[in-house]
Amino acid sequence: MKKIFLALLALVPLSMQAQNPAPAKPQAKPIALTGATIHVGNGQVIENGTIVFDKGVITAVGGSATTFDRNATEVVNVAGKHIFPGLIAMGTTVGLQEVASVRATLDYQEVGDINPHVRTLIAYNTDSEIIPTIRNTGVLMAQAVPQGGMVSGSSSVFNTDGWNWEDAVLRKDDGIWVNWPAFLARSFSQEDFSITIKRNEKRQEIINELRRHLVEAKAYSEDKAPTPVNLRLASMKGLFDGSSNLYVRAGYAKDIVESIQFAQELGVKKVVIVGGDEAYKVASYLKDHNVPVVLDPIHRLPSRADDDVYLPYEQPARLHKAGVKVALSYNDEWWRTRNLAFLAGTAAGFGEINKEEALQLITLMPAQIMGIDKQVGSLEKGKLATLVVAKGDILDMRTNVVEQAYIKGAKVDLDDKHKRLYQKYKDKYGQEDLGK
Repeated sequence: MKKIFLALLALVPLSMQAQNPAPAKPQAKPIALTGATIHVGNGQVIENGTIVFDKGVITAVGGSATTFDRNATEVVNVAGKHIFPGLIAMGTTVGLQEVASVRATLDYQEVGDINPHVRTLIAYNTDSEIIPTIRNTGVLMAQAVPQGGMVSGSSSVFNTDGWNWEDAVLRKDDGIWVNWPAFLARSFSQEDFSITIKRNEKRQEIINELRRHLVEAKAYSEDKAPTPVNLRLASMKGLFDGSSNLYVRAGYAKDIVESIQFAQELGVKKVVIVGGDEAYKVASYLKDHNVPVVLDPIHRLPSRADDDVYLPYEQPARLHKAGVKVALSYNDEWWRTRNLAFLAGTAAGFGEINKEEALQLITLMPAQIMGIDKQVGSLEKGKLATLVVAKGDILDMRTNVVEQAYIKGAKVDLDDKHKRLYQKYKDKYGQEDLGK
């Protein structure tokens, strides 16, 4: 019987046999990483540093003189390496979609225009093959975000390791996502490849509809014992008590300002602009109203032909210099999320922002925006031991070689589909290194 089973197993394609590595087991004993350059994530850099963590929490961070119980601690010498906080990917559909052309693997959008009660929380797929690939460039947390409609639903923040969404979730329902109607509508012609831009005639109608729903939600939130329970309205209660964000997708400067005014007039406590193509034009307004911005991918050409070609690269520094809290994202380009670190690297090369400040755009700033900065975002005593050990500068694609990763103190297996394919074809062609 055993021989028959093995024979049948041999017939199963290799691609079907390959599975993601099992989630890491909880930290069993204290661990100390010594000798590395520690990039704390708040601007501080510690040369020849030591970081100690136990039961998933950082217990000490400092220089080589940092004291800890060496007899009870597993000491790992990582001299010459660099330690960084785990990177945080905002505004992504990682865990919600796998193969764009296979509808059964897409779970990021529901039917209808007003879906505040739809939660990505229970849709997050920890078995996604994409998740291990983004861990390998340092992304240890991801905000899974709904798409489509006027009100898309609520997002949640996950660790990129876990058996299921209950294991992986870091913060549930951190905010509601709204697609603000653009002032100008663009259409593309397949015949002559021309782009037509005209005023969006349905804009005010959509805004009026949004207003009606938010007014109802605010009134509902003030009722201590509503009967019957309305799930759509109940899901927006956090917008009015400050426990969750209102994420507004808006690009034009006019749309950014009007959406903020709209939300604040209706009593929304925390507004976050997502996209922000023209955010630099209203930077002072954003700062004055304490509104953060989550920028769309900056590895692109500018939106208008007469803009400076480097404008997308420079915008993070412009907003940061103006005092606006900024985070970088790859938006719904889920596969490209693995390149998140390089967005920050590009930002550091354009404008008045150094590498440690650029690192904060994908660590501490996203954590602050999503309200998880007491847990993650920087390597400080009392925070979760969610960190990476890299060969060199994590913002540089030439040296972003993640050698170890810890999520809540648990050492994560860094195997992934990319590495398996690399090994497979390296062996096939008898190459020591396919990059040579």
